[in-house]
Amino acid sequence: MEYMKDLAQILSVTMNDDKTVAYLQFLKKDEEFTCTPDVLLHFLRGEGVKYGIQDDIVTRFSLHPKEYYFSKTPIAIGIEPVQGKDGSIRYAVPMDDEDQHRKPAESDDGTVDFKDITRLNNVRKGQIIAELVPPVPGSPGTAITGEPIPCKEGKEARFKVGKNVVLNPEQTAMYAAIDGLVTRTDKGKLNVFPVYEINGDVDYSTGNIDFVGTVVIRGNVLTGFRVCASGDIRVNGGVEGAELIADGSIEITGGIIGYNKGLVKAAHHVKSSFIQDGNVQAGEDVIVTQSIMHSNVRAGRDVICSGTKGLIVGGNIQAGERVTARIIGNPMSTTTSIEVGVLPELRNELLELRQQTKVQMENLDKTKKALALLDQLASMGKLTPDKVAMRSKLNLTQKSNMQELEEIRERMLFIEKALEETGNARVDVLKMIYGGSRIVIGRYTKYIKDPVSRMSFYYSEGDISMSAYV
Repeated sequence: MEYMKDLAQILSVTMNDDKTVAYLQFLKKDEEFTCTPDVLLHFLRGEGVKYGIQDDIVTRFSLHPKEYYFSKTPIAIGIEPVQGKDGSIRYAVPMDDEDQHRKPAESDDGTVDFKDITRLNNVRKGQIIAELVPPVPGSPGTAITGEPIPCKEGKEARFKVGKNVVLNPEQTAMYAAIDGLVTRTDKGKLNVFPVYEINGDVDYSTGNIDFVGTVVIRGNVLTGFRVCASGDIRVNGGVEGAELIADGSIEITGGIIGYNKGLVKAAHHVKSSFIQDGNVQAGEDVIVTQSIMHSNVRAGRDVICSGTKGLIVGGNIQAGERVTARIIGNPMSTTTSIEVGVLPELRNELLELRQQTKVQMENLDKTKKALALLDQLASMGKLTPDKVAMRSKLNLTQKSNMQELEEIRERMLFIEKALEETGNARVDVLKMIYGGSRIVIGRYTKYIKDPVSRMSFYYSEGDISMSAYV
């Protein structure tokens, strides 16, 4: 045992950072070194190594110390923690169409083919749409000192239930309640919308259309007619001075000639080959492959006109974040206004949500007071059967109000964050911007007097800055 006191002068025990491996090594070569496995074990425990000791290595080290003179030997191995994995939603149908950043397939000459509708997520009643993948639990580790090493647990995924879908009793799978098209709306809810196809023009033979699903039009939409859809609108022909309003996206193969009448408005994207004398609004992006001429265009996020022609001339273009075009304006100095960092719809929605919050808080307060009164009667044993039913109903109302309030608050936080992020606002000119053009970013305006090529405009330090477009 006397010799054991000297082991600390001959042997060193070190640990890695997370204390899952302990290493034993000689501090100096000692030809006289001998010790038993028990003595070595006792020494290791004295050095704080209490778990995962490799008994076979301890025995070998004691019997043949010379083999270990010049090496660092793992003498104890703990257990690494296994981190939990978050649950997710596994889609049984492809959801690529709803990818916000998906670009249209573009050929060499810059044209886009929107004719193919086989990409629609058509489902039959009772067909599974999505199922929850449960989180994978983590398992804690053990350090070689014997202490537990904590792990992170995976979070449960949650469905956002929209229209015409049902959940199984376990709330782990979602099914279509009708035949139709699976669509994910702007708040992430999954819906099934039926598809309505028109094999020709929207004209006097069809009349105006107001449909709860997606509308596919194989011809043109003529001046003065109206098409409303809770899903998407796809037009294989052109749109004249008509009104198209969709809760999803609008795709127009033949372009828009608006005659300064009508409106094309989508909650998500508007995609068209060109826009002339038109009024277009999109909650997210307006994507045009050829040109935007003398039109009023407003996008919650980006206006992209970067095809072969990629021309914006005249009119007023507003985008929440970015405008990208090959050419802005023309050599005749036609007045062309480009505004970025503009999100009027979101500001209006925020005001509405604040009002809704106030109403919900008042309702919640009334419900709580009524429940408190009923609870008091219950404690006195004076609760009649109709009061029992009322208390049950009020409890459900309170739960529903609190859930709605939570959803409103989440949306308000999202909007407030979006309104703060004006740093993304910019105008990218891929080829040329001409005099007569006006760039507005937030509260700042820059008038273009002379043609400028390949330039980016953005807000920096209280003014609009410009640098070469890369």
